[in-house]
Amino acid sequence: MPNRQERVRIAPAKGRLAVLTPGLGAVATTFMAGVELARQKIAKPFGSLSQMGRIRLGKRTDKKNPLIRQFVPLARLEDLRFGAWDPYHDDAYLAARKAEVLSRDHIDAIKPFLKKIKPMSAVFDGRYIKNLKGDISNVKLQKSLMAKAEALMRDIEGFMKREKCDRAVVVWCASTEKYIQAKPVHRSLAAFEKGLRNNDPDIAPSMVYAYAALRLGVPFNNGAPGLTVDIPAMWELADKTGAPISGKDFKTGQTLMKTILAPGMKARLLGLAGWFSTNILGNRDGEVLDNPDSFKTKEVSKLGSLEYILQPEAYPELYGNFYHKVRINYYPPRGDAKEAWDNIDIFGWLGYPMQIKVNFLCRDSILAAPVVLDLAIFSDLAQRAGLKGIQEWLSFFYKSPMTAPGLYPEHDLFIQLMKFKNTLRYLKGESLITHLGNEYYNF
Repeated sequence: MPNRQERVRIAPAKGRLAVLTPGLGAVATTFMAGVELARQKIAKPFGSLSQMGRIRLGKRTDKKNPLIRQFVPLARLEDLRFGAWDPYHDDAYLAARKAEVLSRDHIDAIKPFLKKIKPMSAVFDGRYIKNLKGDISNVKLQKSLMAKAEALMRDIEGFMKREKCDRAVVVWCASTEKYIQAKPVHRSLAAFEKGLRNNDPDIAPSMVYAYAALRLGVPFNNGAPGLTVDIPAMWELADKTGAPISGKDFKTGQTLMKTILAPGMKARLLGLAGWFSTNILGNRDGEVLDNPDSFKTKEVSKLGSLEYILQPEAYPELYGNFYHKVRINYYPPRGDAKEAWDNIDIFGWLGYPMQIKVNFLCRDSILAAPVVLDLAIFSDLAQRAGLKGIQEWLSFFYKSPMTAPGLYPEHDLFIQLMKFKNTLRYLKGESLITHLGNEYYNF
């Protein structure tokens, strides 16, 4: 086993942590309600690594397998305080009712808690999200994007003061914006700030939130597939203020299944002829993605995982010519209960064809809620440990993980989990698990 490392100095998780979400829809309300239900011992936070995950330390024969939250100093559920921005006026109770993810029994059991979470006015631009309907009137009216960013900073500082919070994190839980590519305004912090002052149309609303958070040194986690913090301007700002950043796009549903199945196919050297994926989804996310511009952003995120996992350039006979298609269909009757179908055409020994059929009847927000919790808690840990900039060790939680410039992303779920846990071991000065040792039975 490798020698133990020096421990990284981690500041204690003292006081309250503000968890702020752009977006107070299905994902955010399911997350917030779930934390409160767990705090009141009404339900358990299944799916959360920070709450229920364990980490092996040392050799297998040592039988040391503590809970992660007992191993590293994490913010406690009791110390979390929730705030949000949203273009709709609904408080968290009404938003949760409309989302129809959680049962009425669960929502009504914590009604006073949810009623107190009222959305702050949002930075909203209909050019970036075209399909939202209704009374979108809870929006900031400042004339410049810079003025809106400054208003967001006042929101963050005001919330922390009101709730007596010592630290804050931001997790993007709003809708997918239209697809854009990096432009000159994104190439440096100076260019970006000039663009904010001049209302550059290539600055998306999510980037305004990211700028405001990072300017205050607050970690920002991007739960949608847009560029947002994956641009040089934000890398520069995060490095300057010491803030952790991570993204992109919560790994839920169909892509979660792909990052589980594809590594197994590659491990057994089973070839792939084609992978067809389609979904039906009826929540606000589905409505937004019914617009081609927004769907393009999601499509790019969903298509990338197989290429990186299967490495067609290294295995051309197996994966050099597979066909990959992804579709998302807005179907209001299904609500948040998304149904995903995958048809996978594979081949094995001597080239004989086989098929795999997957029908995943999942709930997007149920899968996303523990991811939001873990990103909030682990990005706070990263900041207290002095880890600034891109947090590649948090790739486990994302469909399209951010990496340092020049590096390709790791999509294999199991490699991502190894990187995640080895980072925690490193922070605490424990030996990394490499499966190398003096006695094979202790690997």
